[in-house]
Amino acid sequence: MITESIIHPFPPLYNENSKTLILGSFPSVKSRESLFFYGHPQNRFWRVVSYIYGQKLPVSIEDKKALILDHGLALWDTIHSCTVTGSSDSSVRDVVPNDISGMINKSRINRIFCNGALSHKMYTKYIFQSTGIQAVRLPSTSPANAAYSLERLIKEWMVIV
Repeated sequence: MITESIIHPFPPLYNENSKTLILGSFPSVKSRESLFFYGHPQNRFWRVVSYIYGQKLPVSIEDKKALILDHGLALWDTIHSCTVTGSSDSSVRDVVPNDISGMINKSRINRIFCNGALSHKMYTKYIFQSTGIQAVRLPSTSPANAAYSLERLIKEWMVIV
C-alpha cells in the first residue's frame, strides 16, 4: 500500500433544506476513485440509510444524491486533507479538518452524526468548537467494522430518522 498526502477530492452534499449532517472521516480509495461518498461496494452505508428511510437501495450516484437530499440529510467528511495509507483510518496523519460552518450557515443543519470513531474524534477535536453542535457517534458502516452486523447497524442508525 502506498502512503499519500491527499486533499479531499469532492464537495459536500447538501442543500438549503438539509437538517441532519452525517460526517465520515475521509473517503476510501474506492470513494476517491468514484468521487462520491461510500463508494466501496462492501460499505453498508447505502443499505443502512435506504432501509431506515424505507427506500429502494440506490445504485447510481444521482439516486444516492436524491436519497440524501429528499430526506433533509447532508453528507461531508471531517478531514479536508491528510496523509493516509490506502483506506486505513488507523494510518491517518497530518490532518487538516474541513470547515463545515459554510454548510451550516447555508442550510438548516442542527443535528450532526458521525459515521465511526475517527470521524467523531476529528469532529470533537477540530470542529465542535466552531459549530457548538454536539455530534452523536454512530458505529461505522465500513466493512472493517466486522463487529456490527447489518441488522445491528440499522438498529443503531435508526436514531437519525
